[in-house]
Amino acid sequence: MSFRIVTISREFGSGGRSIGKMAAEKLGIPYYDNELVTKIAEKSGFAQSFIKEHGEETSATSSLLFNLSNWGTYYNYTVSDQLYFAQRRVIEELANKEPCVIVGRCADYILRDRTDCLNVFIHANMEFKRKRIVEIYGGQQETTLDKRILEKDKRRKAYYKHYTNQSWGQMENYHLCLDSGVIGLEKCADVIARLMKPSR
Repeated sequence: MSFRIVTISREFGSGGRSIGKMAAEKLGIPYYDNELVTKIAEKSGFAQSFIKEHGEETSATSSLLFNLSNWGTYYNYTVSDQLYFAQRRVIEELANKEPCVIVGRCADYILRDRTDCLNVFIHANMEFKRKRIVEIYGGQQETTLDKRILEKDKRRKAYYKHYTNQSWGQMENYHLCLDSGVIGLEKCADVIARLMKPSR
């Protein structure tokens, strides 16, 4: 089977974004993460800050994402629904246009009917994720880190469940699940790149 598209779903702190970028570089194809936010903003009119905050997870402190129907509806769709539809449209356009790597935003579900799409889930143990977050964002107390990691993934799970009715991180929803803490980011990217290249 020949793949053209890679979708990367990832636990917070697992290095999924970096793995996706490295895989794209190895394959010489476009990588969409923050670039995806820009394109969605251009198509939808939503502010990039709003897309970054609400584009693939619920809010832990408010019900903003799923409860705007009283004041943010347009043809019976909430603001969060409008954002999801805009993201879906952009992801489908990118997948139709050219081979690429797409991070997050339910891309695996949105492109589920394609036979040329490799869906990957990146995970790692808590110790690895703590260390990586400290390296990227600076030092924090261990209890604070654990809470941040668990809350971030909880919000992603809720968002994914709401729009796909499936379980985020459940292995049956992906073609490949990789433990970045054991395998390493570079080797994870190598595995993805090898699977993307057609066998001879």
